[in-house]
Amino acid sequence: MAATQPLKLKGAPGSPYTRKMLAYLRFRHIPYELLLGNPEDALGLPKPRVELLPTFYLPNEQGVLTAQVDSTPLIRRFEAAYHGRSALPRDPALAFLNDLIEDYADEWLTKAMFHYRWHYDADIDRAGTILPMWRGISAPPAQLAELKKIFAERQISRLYVVGSNDTTAPVIEASYERFLLIMDKLLQHHPFVLGERPSSADFALYAQLTQLTKFDPTPTALCLEKAPRVFAWTDIIDDLSGQPAPEDGWLTIEQCRTSLTPLLTEIGRTYVPALLANAQALQAGQDTMQATIDGQRWEQPPFPYQGKCLQWLNEAYRGLAQESRTQVDQVLGGTGCEAIILP
Repeated sequence: MAATQPLKLKGAPGSPYTRKMLAYLRFRHIPYELLLGNPEDALGLPKPRVELLPTFYLPNEQGVLTAQVDSTPLIRRFEAAYHGRSALPRDPALAFLNDLIEDYADEWLTKAMFHYRWHYDADIDRAGTILPMWRGISAPPAQLAELKKIFAERQISRLYVVGSNDTTAPVIEASYERFLLIMDKLLQHHPFVLGERPSSADFALYAQLTQLTKFDPTPTALCLEKAPRVFAWTDIIDDLSGQPAPEDGWLTIEQCRTSLTPLLTEIGRTYVPALLANAQALQAGQDTMQATIDGQRWEQPPFPYQGKCLQWLNEAYRGLAQESRTQVDQVLGGTGCEAIILP
């Protein structure tokens, strides 16, 4: 993949995963072209099997242009294709911790993003009004009014998919507020999650925060009240193209044991039991995943993709040398995250 050839992707400002990838590409100095709206028909581009944002248009192993989604494997693909300013730590144990935090942001923190956006009236009104405009800024007012109604009704009807309902709302909201406080304290010691340079975990957390702290009014107000430092950090991560990336900028494993423990404990408190209950429901062929998370009842349909997330994390752990496994075990021990390592 030639470094001078811009990557083509379709995305939208209201898509956290679009924001994740754009911030990553800026930091890596990877040229790109962001295509708004629906460019497939106009430009003769392939369509993805599942309509998700962002969509990248990339050649497969046979050189055929295909539509690719899913930010995590895309970042790993670009890490192999482009050199310099890596967003993945070289240290294998640190890389595993990065993967775990990135997965938490992508799969758990996004529940808060979706919940706040479509649970509260003020958030529903803003999202319903603005999101259609991001897909078609020149649409006439009557069309936008109709799209607002259609879009809001569709998204609200899908809240159950991410696990947002009256039973789980207190768990989601308490977890978001704890995360804000944890992140605020972490940033008082170093500017990025894993030290003095950003990683894919930073871009994943930032992605959800672009919506939670910058767009949706209810979680934005909470952030400004409880953790304005996190509000400011989200602006900083948006464009790190000028940020140095020193090789010695990563935390050591010893430093992680202190610095990351609060965040990992939050992950072990919420996301890990959700992952394990989801895997059990999938294995049993159940229609409903039931769990106790943070001492409260949790119910939602099982999510096959998160079953794969648990599998991938375990594959990454088993792929570590024994020394790195021991280091990971020492950092995860007592946080609740050790439970994701399956026998």
